Order: sequence, then C-alpha cells, then structure tokens
Amino acid sequence: MGEVVRFTKGHGTENDFVVVPALDGERDLSADEVAWLCDRRAGLGGDGVIRVVPTELAADDAVRRLAPQARWFMDYRNADGSLAEMCGNGTRVLAAYLRREGLQTGDEYDIATRAGLRHIRVEGDPFDAGLVATNLGPWRLTDPEAADLKGFDALVHVSGHDPFSAVSLEVGNPHTVAALPEDVDLGALNLLRAPVVKPTPAAGSNVELVRPLGVRHVAMRVHERGVGETRSCGTGAAAAALAVSFWSGDAEPAGDWTVDVPGGRLRVRGLPGHEVELAGPVALVADGTVTLP
Repeated sequence: MGEVVRFTKGHGTENDFVVVPALDGERDLSADEVAWLCDRRAGLGGDGVIRVVPTELAADDAVRRLAPQARWFMDYRNADGSLAEMCGNGTRVLAAYLRREGLQTGDEYDIATRAGLRHIRVEGDPFDAGLVATNLGPWRLTDPEAADLKGFDALVHVSGHDPFSAVSLEVGNPHTVAALPEDVDLGALNLLRAPVVKPTPAAGSNVELVRPLGVRHVAMRVHERGVGETRSCGTGAAAAALAVSFWSGDAEPAGDWTVDVPGGRLRVRGLPGHEVELAGPVALVADGTVTLP
C-alpha cells in the first residue's frame, strides 16, 4: 500500500483542484501521483494539484527568496503532472484553504508562485457569497511588434473550422486568445482535442476562444495545456478581457470586465502598472485522506 495523505477538494467557478498540505515541506509529489490524484475515474478528479508549502521550505531557490514577503508557496501542478508557473483560480482556492485552516490571517497578503509574488485580497466572507481577488501581476503581449500590425500574431486551428486569428499574451503563464467570427457558435466548438496554435509556442499555451457579449462583457471557453478543456481558467479570463480590450484599441482594460465561463462568472480589473486582477467565488467541497498508489 502507498502513503496516506490528507487532501481538500476545492474549486473556483468549477475550475477544480486537489489541495495537499505539505506543511513540513518534505513530502513531494511525483508527476505520476499528481496525474493519479487528478484522474476523474481512478483518482479524486481535478484540473490540477495545489501543494501547500511554507515558502522558506520550497525546493526552488528562486521561490525560497520570496519567503520574507510571502509565508506560503503554491506548488502548482497541471493534471498531467507537469509543473506550471501558477494558476489564477488556484491562487483563490489556496486563499480560501489558508483562511479556513487558520494558516493566514488578514484580508490582504502575498503568496509565492513560480511566477513570483501574487497579492491576495478577500472581499467579504469567501464562504458566504464573498469574493477572493488575486493580483495576477504584470501582463504583456508575447510579440508586441507582430501584434501591433493588425492586433493578431497567431492562428488557432479548431477541428471543423477555418483558422481563427489570435493574439498571444503572458499573464504569469502563456495564453493565446482567439477571436471568433460572428457565424461561429462558441458553445458548439469541439475542444476534445487541443487546438493547434501556429506558430507553435515553445512552452505550449492555454487557448481561449472568446465571444463579446456587450460592453466589457465576454464569454469564453478554454483548453488548458496539460489538462484539456476546463470549466474555467482565471488567467485565461484575464487574457480574454485583455485581448478584447486590446482589439478595441485600449492599451489597458477599461473598468471592470465580466467574463462568463462554463463554470460561472469572473471579474477582471485593470490595475496601475500594467497589472491585472482576477476576482470570483470559491468553494471548498470535501476533505479526507487518500492512499497514493
């Protein structure tokens, strides 16, 4: 029999995660163990695993250097076991976990990720209709010179359709946001297979398909690298709002943007310094122990 570990299952707009505390910093997880935990038939099911580690005990030197500013490190893995820089909705689920467990006090603080510090701000009670907001940090166009020509720098190929024009952005992790023609039904797109991005990003990319619904209001579906289609993606929601704002001629997203995803609704807000904030509801739905294979 394998080792028994504690876990909490949580989600942000149905982007779901297995949270595994490693408060002594010692118990790591292999890629195979992460993939098993995220398996929706053989394991617990999830879009990723959040390993909760004291920042001062993180294995990565660059992360450990963040310990004076952030007590906790979000060691995030994709559902296939691969390492990821960070996860927007995952930071919000982690914040709810830290609050419930009494591991972090106050309504504003920083957490450490592989993409650097991320500032958490709690609005109300996250367990009673409140929101958790994360400053996702600086964002940028991946190739500003190419994107400046017509607002696009890539093509996204989805089965059954001509390629969609897209723009590539970095929001702590890589995104390619595709603008759908008016005659394409967002809900009917087949995302069982990963959309093909050309030119191919060296580190892969999350892909968002967006449909404007009104003033500062968009709908989105997403295929996440290392996962597949998910019900929501926090950094993807930010990328979608940023891309549509950019296509509209604004260097920053004006005011608050509403982003509808299959799992619910998120708020995206432009911040000074070319930064962007994500806010939305969170839920912790189960706790238990599981025996690793």
